[in-house]
Amino acid sequence: MNASKSWGLAAVVALAAVAGYFALRGTAPQPDPQVGVEEPSAPAPITAEPSVQYPIEAVIDPAAEVPDAGPLPALDESDAVVSASLDALLAAGARPDLLLLQDVIRRVVVTVDNLPRERFARRLSPVKSVEGRLLVSGDGDDRVISEDNRARYAPYVSLVEAVDIRYLTALYARFYPLFQQAYQELGYPQGYFNDRLVAVFDHLLATPEPAGPLRVVQPKVLYQFADPELERLSAGQKILVRMGPDNAARVKARLRELRRRVAGGVSAP
Repeated sequence: MNASKSWGLAAVVALAAVAGYFALRGTAPQPDPQVGVEEPSAPAPITAEPSVQYPIEAVIDPAAEVPDAGPLPALDESDAVVSASLDALLAAGARPDLLLLQDVIRRVVVTVDNLPRERFARRLSPVKSVEGRLLVSGDGDDRVISEDNRARYAPYVSLVEAVDIRYLTALYARFYPLFQQAYQELGYPQGYFNDRLVAVFDHLLATPEPAGPLRVVQPKVLYQFADPELERLSAGQKILVRMGPDNAARVKARLRELRRRVAGGVSAP
């Protein structure tokens, strides 16, 4: 495979949680075309000398056959290698057209960092919005998310499942300096992106799994969960809940394996 497939791991991380961000909206707006290093919402305080919990060196798999593609490109010039050879990377049936590959490394880093927050920057997502309107059934206070709504997420879940995780983690380790640079540019000069990535995995894997139909209300334009506890979930956790239990279970299975590998083989607590 071509080393240009290095976008894969972090993009899959973002895909696993970004796919349905606009599912509770009446319509699905398109992301803005321009990308830059925008400030995240309420970044966490930065300590002067943070300890690295999950060093990227521990992620390297000596048995993985990763070709040597020569020197890394500069972050500002990395889109060409990031966007190449998607057909070889993704399994049949996956849809690379769901991705937004302009300044993709920065898009991924911003989105991963924002997922545990109340909201994230829509215009910087590496994934296109889910098409169409949220499908609901019932009227008034008895409206629930329809089971038919789960089908809207099928292409995104297939895309999450269409990659070789072992190979992608090896590529992630090789191209890690670009993700680290983007993370520091975001406002974390002493931060370590791989630690943040593992923490976001743990947060998403802790998403509750409510049983039964999900009631929604529409006080204004956007739908909201009727259950205040669900409405208080982070942006990333809401996405997993909205896509339905079957889809969420498939995504979590991939997240769990990715988490183990980027944590150097350490399983989630």
